[in-house]
Amino acid sequence: MTEIPEEQQAAALRAVADAGARRARLLAEAEQILTNEIKPAAVRAARLGAGRDRIRELGRIGPTMLYRWLEEAGLPVRQKRRSSGTGRRQKPG
Repeated sequence: MTEIPEEQQAAALRAVADAGARRARLLAEAEQILTNEIKPAAVRAARLGAGRDRIRELGRIGPTMLYRWLEEAGLPVRQKRRSSGTGRRQKPG
C-alpha cells in the first residue's frame, strides 16, 4: 500500500516538531549552564585577575556579555570607544 501525500506531510511535520522540541530543550539547558555555571566562574576568574580575552575564549562568550556580567558584579569595565565617524584616527597635521 502506498502512502498518500497527506501522510508523508504529516510524517515530515512530526520530524520537524520532534527536532524543534529537542532543540528547545538543548537551548534551555545551554541557558542554564550559561547562567548557573559560566557566569559565576567567569566573574570569579576576573576577580582573581584572569585575562578577559582568555575568559571569553574558554567560556565561548562574547565581549558584550562578559562586560555586562562584570559590571553587574561591580568590577571595573572600560567604556566603549566612541567612533569619530570615519573609523580611522586622523594624523596630526
